[in-house]
Amino acid sequence: MTKPIVSVKDFSLTIAGKKIVKQLDFEVLPGEVFAFLGSNGSGKTSTIRSLLGIYQATTGELHIDGQKLTPETASRVGYLPEERGLYARAKVLDTMIYFGELKGMKRQDAKREAIAFLERVELSDKANVKIKKLSGGQQQKVQLGVAVMGDPKLLILDEPTKGLDPVNRKLLLDIVDELQQKGVAVIYITHLMEEVERLADRLLVLKDGKARAYGTVAKVKKEFNSKSIEDIFVSIYNEKSAEAAK
Repeated sequence: MTKPIVSVKDFSLTIAGKKIVKQLDFEVLPGEVFAFLGSNGSGKTSTIRSLLGIYQATTGELHIDGQKLTPETASRVGYLPEERGLYARAKVLDTMIYFGELKGMKRQDAKREAIAFLERVELSDKANVKIKKLSGGQQQKVQLGVAVMGDPKLLILDEPTKGLDPVNRKLLLDIVDELQQKGVAVIYITHLMEEVERLADRLLVLKDGKARAYGTVAKVKKEFNSKSIEDIFVSIYNEKSAEAAK
């Protein structure tokens, strides 16, 4: 049986007296794209922050590769947050090398990997350009490069194609495919259901801190008697309106 990279069991989170997440259970396996879906305020970001050790779980366990994430094991995870955060005045290559070294890579290895990534995303000519002089899409690609430095076992991508044109969106999705083929587990957070249809092996829909759908894409479609993940998502979130109308 395949050992999960991510294991979340009976996870609940209460902040300032408010229940954010309620008894959540899920696993993410090596080499799969796991779509983690929900509207703003559903508890997605809080779950990810708890998984990364930023928030302390009220109850339950959140493990990455069989244990809680620690500073010593943090290099196993690559994270592309929705809110981007690169050093605007630093040069592209220097930035990538710096983050590679933070993950425990030797400088020469980090430089070699960074150069290869910049070639892959057609940014070789920007290696010595300051981050602030790049377009939003170019900065996005550099941020992805930072996330995948050091061959993480788990990659968390939060709205990774936000602001990308169709060409660069396809490039990013192709890179996700390549990482999956290498056995990397990917938690993919998006509001674009066509990306879920294109990439995801399994999914979880979170609403009001509770899992409302969980399993393979085919299993979830069968349970909801639907051919569309988008229709399933909308039906789950329309339930609240129906209840309020009673």
